[in-house]
Amino acid sequence: MAQTASRQGTAEQHRLPVRTLVSASIGNAVEWFDWTVYATFLVYFSGQFFPSENEALALIGTTSTYALAFFFRPLGGVLIGRFADLRGRKAGMLLTILLMAGGSLVIALLPTYEQVGWFAPILLLLARIAQGLSLGGEVSGASAYLAEIAPPARRGRYSAFFYISTGTALLLASLLGVLLTGVLDQAQLESYGWRIAFAVGGLLGFVGLWLRRSLSESESFEENAEKARATTNPLLRTIKEHPRSVLQLCAFTLLSTLSYYTFFSALTPFAVNFRDADGNDVFIALSIGTALFIALCYPYGALSDRVGRKPVLLAWSAATAVLVVPLSYLVRDDLVSLIVVFCVGLGLYAAMASLAPAIMSELFPTELRATGIGAWYNTTVALFGGTAPLLITFLSDRGMPTVFFWYVAGAAVVAFLGILTLPETRGTELR
Repeated sequence: MAQTASRQGTAEQHRLPVRTLVSASIGNAVEWFDWTVYATFLVYFSGQFFPSENEALALIGTTSTYALAFFFRPLGGVLIGRFADLRGRKAGMLLTILLMAGGSLVIALLPTYEQVGWFAPILLLLARIAQGLSLGGEVSGASAYLAEIAPPARRGRYSAFFYISTGTALLLASLLGVLLTGVLDQAQLESYGWRIAFAVGGLLGFVGLWLRRSLSESESFEENAEKARATTNPLLRTIKEHPRSVLQLCAFTLLSTLSYYTFFSALTPFAVNFRDADGNDVFIALSIGTALFIALCYPYGALSDRVGRKPVLLAWSAATAVLVVPLSYLVRDDLVSLIVVFCVGLGLYAAMASLAPAIMSELFPTELRATGIGAWYNTTVALFGGTAPLLITFLSDRGMPTVFFWYVAGAAVVAFLGILTLPETRGTELR
């Protein structure tokens, strides 16, 4: 039997296995670095893959490609999630990071519309599909792994590493944006600057692949491997046997994904294109907000281990419902205002992100865990997260940008109501 990573719950385990947590989380970091690079740099490379004479059409085409790739995330979640339930969390995580790194390197080397015509956006879409499949499987596999190796009393702390790694990667992407927009002019950014960002993401992916090779399989998976292999129609079983869990997952993921894509992705092109904000100022403000996000994840995870998951999640959804619309009026050409927007938005989002792997993993039994998370988390993200940049662009182009933020506030109300129905799982054993 393969060596396993034990989820001891005994009193002697007090020291976090930092190396294991970093190795498990680094794939997610690379995934989100690459995903965010696309969203934040699309204003510079949209004219490279679509006819550049129509700037608005090129931007819509690029954001549509971003959105379409999201609809392959549920497929990746189901296929790779089932693969992880059958073959192991480690095998699934190695596959996802390889797909993401390869897709990023391909985008860095793609020919432009001027060189190959409509083959350029088609090739871009194919690369993004590979990344969509990858990200769909990554969230389910890594979330399940972190929850399964954690002692019950420290599951929130272990869970926090998932988005600490993500936040670190996003900070690197933002700082790279600061660097590139600071040293390159507009023409250089549009010509080759964006390619540097994708190349960096691809190289980081292969570093992550090397680190993940050292991971041991989770004890929980090993104990339930035969049960998982004997399970038929796993996706249907998640609906028939755990319908309440599916609805709860979709409810809080609705707000989680809109929070992420509002503050980490959609707000950057929105501020530059529709509020005339300086691109360098936006990246600086995003970097400061991201640093705060990283700093808050572990304290929030530890807090959920002490006071429970529900109080933290209810506070997050209620505060987002109240504050997101007022924050939208602060998005303008002013560095201080932008810092306030990103710090408040990402400071709130850290409350959910820190314990997302724990709360999702606690909804499903081991033999269905990766499949259940992969299918329903990614379906919700595809429907609402993937369309966020396109929707905010569409509404802003028609002079109605505030409608988008009311939409997020409405999602916060739905999430709050869904969270109210969750059982408290602090300190409990995984099913």
